[in-house]
Amino acid sequence: MKNLFYIFLLIIGNSLYAQEKKEAKPQVVEVSCGQCQFGMTEKKGCDLAVRIDGKSYFVEGTKIDDHGDAHAHDGFCEAIRKAEVVGEIKGNRFVVTQFKLLPAEEK
Repeated sequence: MKNLFYIFLLIIGNSLYAQEKKEAKPQVVEVSCGQCQFGMTEKKGCDLAVRIDGKSYFVEGTKIDDHGDAHAHDGFCEAIRKAEVVGEIKGNRFVVTQFKLLPAEEK
């Protein structure tokens, strides 16, 4: 009986561990300058932000200048772009583990 109890605990523990270790799937989100394009006012200057389900979050894990000139015609301060990202919302920030900027859409 004692062995069955330990086996049960082992199975439950492994199941919970496997749920925690699920890999996050990439999602396509809007990305831009939080201040210039998304109207965020919590910080001064220009900072990278994503918009997910209509809500904007400043990004941790990559910076606005890591992806070209933010003030170019297709830069983050001038346009809202799309990116494929992997990460999670922690508090009021989006902590990114993967970030792939998608090509700008032609108008």
